[in-house]
Amino acid sequence: MTTASDPAYPAHWEADVVLRDGGTARIRPITTEDAGRLVSFYDQVSDESKYYRFFAPHPRLSDRDVHRFTHHDYVDRVGLAATVGEEFIGTVRYDRIGPDGRPASAPADEAEVAFLVQDAHQGRGVASALLEHIGAVARERGIRRFAAEVLPANTKMIKVFTDAGYLQKRSFEDGSVHLTLDLEPTAESLAVQRAREQRAEARSVQRLLAPGSVAVVGVSRSGAGVGAAALRNLRDSGFRGHLFAVNEARAPGIEGDLLEGVRAYRSLRDIDAPVDLAVVAVPAERVPQVVADCGERGVQGLVVLSAGYGESGPAGLDRQRELVRQVRSYGMRLIGPNAFGVINTAPDVGLNASLAPVPAPVPGRIGLFTQSGAIGIALLSALLRRGVGLSSFVSAGNRADVSGNDILQYWYEDEATDVALMYLETLGNPRKFTRLARRTAAVKPVVVAKGGRHTPAGHVVPGTRLPEATVSALLRQAGVIRVDTVTELVDVGLLLASQPVPAGPRVAILGNSESLGFLTYDACLAQGLRPGAPLDLTTAASPADFGRAVAAALADDAHDAVVVTAIPWVTEEAGADHLADALRDAVAAHPGKPVAVVHVELAELVESLSRADVRIPAYPAAERAVRAVAEAVRYGQWRRADAESGHVPEYEDIDEAGAAAQLARLLAEVGGGDGVLTLAEADAAALLARYGIRVLLTLPAPTVDAAVEAAGALGYPVALKTTAPHLRHRADLGGVRLDLAGEAALRRAYGELTGLLGSPAELLPVVQAMVPRGVDTVVRSVIDPAAGAVLSFGLAGVASELLGDTAHRIVPATDRDVAGLIRSIRTAPLLFGWRGSDPVDTPALEELLLRLSRLVDDHPEVVGVTLEPVVVATEGLSVLSATVRIARPPARTDLGPRTLPSY
Repeated sequence: MTTASDPAYPAHWEADVVLRDGGTARIRPITTEDAGRLVSFYDQVSDESKYYRFFAPHPRLSDRDVHRFTHHDYVDRVGLAATVGEEFIGTVRYDRIGPDGRPASAPADEAEVAFLVQDAHQGRGVASALLEHIGAVARERGIRRFAAEVLPANTKMIKVFTDAGYLQKRSFEDGSVHLTLDLEPTAESLAVQRAREQRAEARSVQRLLAPGSVAVVGVSRSGAGVGAAALRNLRDSGFRGHLFAVNEARAPGIEGDLLEGVRAYRSLRDIDAPVDLAVVAVPAERVPQVVADCGERGVQGLVVLSAGYGESGPAGLDRQRELVRQVRSYGMRLIGPNAFGVINTAPDVGLNASLAPVPAPVPGRIGLFTQSGAIGIALLSALLRRGVGLSSFVSAGNRADVSGNDILQYWYEDEATDVALMYLETLGNPRKFTRLARRTAAVKPVVVAKGGRHTPAGHVVPGTRLPEATVSALLRQAGVIRVDTVTELVDVGLLLASQPVPAGPRVAILGNSESLGFLTYDACLAQGLRPGAPLDLTTAASPADFGRAVAAALADDAHDAVVVTAIPWVTEEAGADHLADALRDAVAAHPGKPVAVVHVELAELVESLSRADVRIPAYPAAERAVRAVAEAVRYGQWRRADAESGHVPEYEDIDEAGAAAQLARLLAEVGGGDGVLTLAEADAAALLARYGIRVLLTLPAPTVDAAVEAAGALGYPVALKTTAPHLRHRADLGGVRLDLAGEAALRRAYGELTGLLGSPAELLPVVQAMVPRGVDTVVRSVIDPAAGAVLSFGLAGVASELLGDTAHRIVPATDRDVAGLIRSIRTAPLLFGWRGSDPVDTPALEELLLRLSRLVDDHPEVVGVTLEPVVVATEGLSVLSATVRIARPPARTDLGPRTLPSY
């Protein structure tokens, strides 16, 4: 039978999961080497749980039981275990059965399933996680239904099944509840899975940011070094919990004296109180022992400040992977390594476990996540200078475990956070990020500054090949406010944290400088806003004049936002405090619209406006203030129009099974390997037809007589085209002849093409039937290593290519996505009746995009599709050419059961 080292062992079933309480467990197949673990696990299960499992007293496992539960073929009999620290905390198994309920093999598609969870771990969501994973395994092995017999008194297990969201049947037979679950994922089962994922991951972050006790490991007696700095910040921030210091170099027998005024110990094992969070600042080679001590003491999470991991080279990367394995084996989570630290300003927490050299931030409504410590310092300093407070801060370093996705899960339900600011160098799992960002952005703004396109050292994630414009478009699809610099990140966050989201693009401009007013006006136009004529209050304007003008602008229904410009006064009577008070009074009297201030050499005004409960953001340049307002306007428009993501339509004529069989056959013909196969035209057309995408028949014309014969088969009028790579889709080079009404015209066109451009062998001419005229477009789908499957749309032609006028959406695309997709290119007016032309059939175009999205989402083997051109007429459309590329399916990290990223 199979062992973990056997080639037949299904290693891809192994996964780390976050449980309901925020701890982690590892799910893996049970092997013949697990007999001892199984017996030990069973001995710790209560008699009641054993009775519920076996429907009779079953105090211990017999040798036959142990053999049965550890010997599997991983096809008809499968067992999975949830483990913490290599010990079992729960098990699940299925046995394939036939219609008579007896053991069977394929093609039988039903299996009996049973669980057992250690009593100490019940209520943590272990059974729910095991059900997700055993269900995925069963589907992989051709099983479509689970059957389960449960005693009526076993209400917890009945709830596991009934809450899963699968279609199910329930009956009462012979004193037990008989449940049958259809394993095909449903919208409800996916919603249940994602809701559980959100609660678990948010809870895991909450345990890191709100610990009841913290130990800093690696504090020097001299007060120098990373550990001592972190300890001082924790002490000085007024941490509300218990704080401990660990100095492993201390002599034995003097435990309990003070380091930096904090009770100190030689080892974490010597602390005689619970420790929730460990901040680790020892050299990398000593970290494994610290992790082991933490695991044995029941520590919930670690912040590893230590360097020497992935950022230092291949050996460090191996050390980093082993660190994650070790941390998760104990059910813990990790921020870092090479982290800068975490901050939580909640009054009942007061946590500053960071290396921030600036004063600790004051409590506020902004959550901040960075991957870079240096950027973290810059952002903390910038926010401090602008008088802005934070709710929480996480600088994750190499983010080997906890990532921006986890923090988004936490911020989504965190009532202390109104705005999420993120500096990201990589997206990690982009499908999941865009999904979480869309959901979070529907309730609070998410502002992202994304770093360079390279993958930083220490980050085990793929880089993207997409242009920056494409990345921005995909983020904006999810409602993310994408900015280019950390300065813009602060500017936009400052506005959104203190001002309401504008209801529209109409901006009132007023101030005491005509020139600055017109500069602001021009900046508004550049950002696509609709500014009113600037109101010049003149340099003699008093604070009261400003207050009255702002109040009037806010009360006017013709304005959605107000930008105030201010330069120093010529009189000495007015001061920054007076102006700030006047502006605050006006805003307080007319809430509901955002106000931003542009100042010139009025630094004291910035400080005055950041005080008190009513805060107004101030900017030293008109362009910065207007950019912040514009981003808020676009975000408001997205929330009103696109926060609801729409739905993916079902099409009854889609042959998903047939497409899967065709792809399996084609890939089998080319053998193994990671190469990409470009399908022959007939195979590509057949695959697309299974999803309702019809490609116009193309007939080769290697000779003029062959062209005439092809035209006779298709019927006149016809088109004659070259398909040579250097001429393909380049009508501007003369390689296309249209509306050939008869044989004479066809022969003449054939002679012209071959005479001007080359021999038939060079040109590869083909013949197609003519289709209704319309607008030529291009539809594509590609797999990006970082962004996953991306759907793209644009008009055909050199001009669109040169201008980069292409729009993009993440797959799977919804009806709302594709409607926005075709309308977001600059040349979209050509589709809707520009200059008196007839509008084209955009519903047909949207359906084509949705069908292609379904194809590449259902079948990850399809790594590239190009439909060019797609001629969209006033009624219907025609796909004239299609190229399809397939390969072995890449990893789909946001589908299937819940898992943490692999290491």
